[in-house]
Amino acid sequence: MLNENSEDILEDTDNSWDESEQIELSVTATDTDLRIDTWLAQRLPEFSRARLQKLIAQGHVLVNNQPIAKKHKLQVNDQITITIPPPTSLDLIPEQIPLDILYEDDQLIIINKPAGMVVHPAPGHSSGTLVHALLSHCPLAAIGGVHRPGIVHRLDRDTSGAIVVAKTDFAHQSLQGQIQAKTARREYLGVVVGSPREDMGLVDLPLGRHPVDRQKQTIIEIADGGRSAQTYWEVLERLGNFTVIKFRLGTGRTHQIRVHSNRMGYPIVGDPVYGCGRGIKVKLPGQALHAWQLELIQPVTGETIKVTAPLPLHFEKLLAVLRQQSVS
Repeated sequence: MLNENSEDILEDTDNSWDESEQIELSVTATDTDLRIDTWLAQRLPEFSRARLQKLIAQGHVLVNNQPIAKKHKLQVNDQITITIPPPTSLDLIPEQIPLDILYEDDQLIIINKPAGMVVHPAPGHSSGTLVHALLSHCPLAAIGGVHRPGIVHRLDRDTSGAIVVAKTDFAHQSLQGQIQAKTARREYLGVVVGSPREDMGLVDLPLGRHPVDRQKQTIIEIADGGRSAQTYWEVLERLGNFTVIKFRLGTGRTHQIRVHSNRMGYPIVGDPVYGCGRGIKVKLPGQALHAWQLELIQPVTGETIKVTAPLPLHFEKLLAVLRQQSVS
């Protein structure tokens, strides 16, 4: 299945770049008499205090549906609503960044994305993205929007591997249709800490944004706003206290593999958010997770396209070290 960020796919239509976001919070008794800017900085660490103060000054922060000043003192049971406006529009300037092209025709292009590269512009990443690199190489479908032209699905910044991008609007619609119909397929390779007793299985647990740490995803029941998520897994190689696992996505939620793997008790090696790197003597750029194989239908000809993305050097080195450790 063609999905990440994500393991995050645009089947979920993430409009965080194009539309405003609203956050609602409540004040408890332990928070009373705190200045609102101080309290928000504690509750929303992903935003700088200066940005929060600017949001307050612009009237984007309401207390009990009323605008307030940054020195406002909170009271118990106050209801806080924060509206995060969409970032100002960017002019995307093509950048000549080398691309590892796995497949290309007049409808689509498949890239072996390196770890460390962001897929499309977003707050904090206004240049150096895959979109910037592609714009200097070929035309992209406009249907993805001003900041995500051609983007059908994404990979996390530090996840490497195969990602397909549409050149035409027709291809974009076709690829998204394949995602929704589950006829597109993608498999990942990951190295986890620990050794599962079973050789294969399915994690079927709904995911949603963490209620406190908004940079993370977590297990949240559907009744509480979570979205269904299924990850199929299969052990490929056992290396002492580490295991190489093949993952296949039944859905494409943000950070799905990383959260599900951690919930299984086997976090992805090198994952700075959900995993760990204990016992590893290899420097990794991020999580040891790679979008390995991608299979889809060519939108015009109907032929099956299947590509395999070679493992990056750091991943190969990690495997070599773990194999040596497991026999020594």
